Formats: sequence, structure tokens, C-alpha cells
Amino acid sequence: MRLATVRVTDAPTSETVAAVHTGEGWRRLGSPDLSAFLAGGGVPEADGDVLASGRPVLPLPHPGKVVCCGLNYADHIAETGREQPAYPTLFAKYADTLVGPDDDIRVPCTAQVDWEAELAVVVGHHLRHADRETAGRAIAGYTVANDISLRDWQYRTGQWFQGKAWDRTTPVGPVVVTPDEVDPIAGLDISCRVNGELVQHASTRTLVFDAAALLAYVSTFTALRPGDLVLTGTPGGVGVAREPQVFLGDGDVVETEIAGIGTLRNTIRTDPAPSPSREG
Repeated sequence: MRLATVRVTDAPTSETVAAVHTGEGWRRLGSPDLSAFLAGGGVPEADGDVLASGRPVLPLPHPGKVVCCGLNYADHIAETGREQPAYPTLFAKYADTLVGPDDDIRVPCTAQVDWEAELAVVVGHHLRHADRETAGRAIAGYTVANDISLRDWQYRTGQWFQGKAWDRTTPVGPVVVTPDEVDPIAGLDISCRVNGELVQHASTRTLVFDAAALLAYVSTFTALRPGDLVLTGTPGGVGVAREPQVFLGDGDVVETEIAGIGTLRNTIRTDPAPSPSREG
């Protein structure tokens, strides 16, 4: 199934609904968004009406947790000069970082802004101290993400958080595809294009820690609940590792695609540098 949070474009108000795509189009699931749908048990209503019009927006606007894995593709690990890790390298984001599949990304004009195409895993059931098999059964589906990173902020210290958690910088969507339709272990092509130029291309079969392994590991120290997101890391080809380094600027269009799931298309918009404060 292909699930989404859909904005009803012919509604008199700005209404969003959780929906499943059928041969007839988008059918309502009885919740205002996928976050609420999964929290309520994630059982589709058979009698939901078909929407006359609508477009997918941010599928999970209210995740309780957004957990991210860094250094999870062998080629990306190599380009950073690090050794392959024995355990996942994890950091967190807030729900405030997320934007939809075609939303603008706003960043400071002074920032070193980089791209990171990623497969994201959507949690469908409560997990705590789960083994790998249990974690795999708890996957509600997969979606596309881009962990847009502000490298100058990221590398101010040894902790990455401040370069990864800027508000409205992490696009997600456009849909959530259930595990019966896509298999990242078998391999899904993942790519990123900047202004039409291919900058990243890999397969999810080369992930060091796959989706089930990550969910099981995270669940050992914190509970995961329906609607939570786990980003699985980016392949090689990021701008900061290039010679010379390449960063995103105002008006650049970033397209993030995973075969069988969909494509994000987001434009970078830079905000002017703040004026110096005046005293006296």
C-alpha cells in the first residue's frame, strides 16, 4: 500500500487527511494525518470516500521521535576517512525539522548547506527491547528523506546535533510504502540530484545496519512508538567530502529519489544575515 497525508485541494479550508492510494485515487482513512492514523492503530476504513483532488504533504507531521543514523553506507564511511562502525552512530532531530515533499528549505545565507539522501523507516508498533525479528514486523513502511546538514554548525564541536536539527530543513515523503511492496535489503536505488545533476547514487542493500537492525538497537535504550521515524543514513557523494567542497545556495533545487517510493523536490531559500545589534 501507498499511504500519505493528503491536502484536499478542493476543500473550502486547508484540510489534510490520511489516505491510501487505490486504483480510484486517494481514499480517506478516517484520520487527519498519518501520525494520527498510526497512533490510532493503523487500520484502514473500508468505506472511506475517494478524494476528488489532493496532493501529498508531509506524511508524518507529529512523530514522537526522529532518530537518525550516520555513517551507515560503506562508501560514505570511506569518504569521511573513518573505520566501519561496530555500532550505529545515532543522533536525534525534532519534529520541527521536518518539511513536506515539495516545501522550501530555509537556511541562513552564511551556512555551508549540504545534501544527504536517505531511506526513512516508519514505526508501526510499540517497540522496547526488541530483537531483530520483532523489529522487522513492527515496520509500518518506508519513505524518502534528505538530512540537509549545516556543516559549519555541525563541525563546531564533536557533537553533530546543532548542524542537524535546524527547523524546517528535513524534507520527508511523498508517501509511505508498506513492506509488502518494497524491500530495502534486496536493494532500492537511492539518488540525489542538485539542479538536475546527479550527486549521489547507491543501493540500500549496501547499508551497514538495515532497518530492522536499527529499530532493534534503538529500542534497547528508548521506546519506539507508532509514527516514529528512523533515518538510516546517506551514501557517498555529499558536498563536504568533495574536492573542492560544494555547498547549496539560494535557489538550488534538491531532488531526492528512492525507486518504488517516490521523489522529493525542494528548493533552498537563504535568509539574509541578521544585522548587528545596536546598543545605546
